[in-house]
Amino acid sequence: MANTYTQLYIQFVFAVQNRASLILPTWKDELYKYMTGIVQNNKHKLIAINGMPNHVHIFIGYKPHQLIPDLLQDIKGSSSTWINRKRFINGKFNWQEGYGAFSYSHSHINRVVKYILNQEQHHKKKSFREEYMELLKKFEIEYDERYILNDIN
Repeated sequence: MANTYTQLYIQFVFAVQNRASLILPTWKDELYKYMTGIVQNNKHKLIAINGMPNHVHIFIGYKPHQLIPDLLQDIKGSSSTWINRKRFINGKFNWQEGYGAFSYSHSHINRVVKYILNQEQHHKKKSFREEYMELLKKFEIEYDERYILNDIN
């Protein structure tokens, strides 16, 4: 749309179904490249992507021509189909239903990128559940404890 200017930065966080640790180091970079392509094909700017075997963080410069649920459906749906087609795991791969979406100002970009790129270090100290709960509390997002799944032991 002419004369429409936006500057929106959003971090998305979502987990493997049941928070199972299925994303292996042997193919995670390939997965992140695939997801980057989805973000870019939808005309958003990928700023950072990283995660752990049980979840992913994607930080983008968001263009409001597309609804957030539609973008996440494309990322999660297409990537799970791709993972299954590549047969990276035994059985069927699925992402957990839902996601977190957290907005940031331009001045926070470097801090968020550093946080996402340092996931391995960060998770030596806290679980995904603890990290996710911290984000929800920091952003003052109301949630129902019944829908915050526990990590698989």
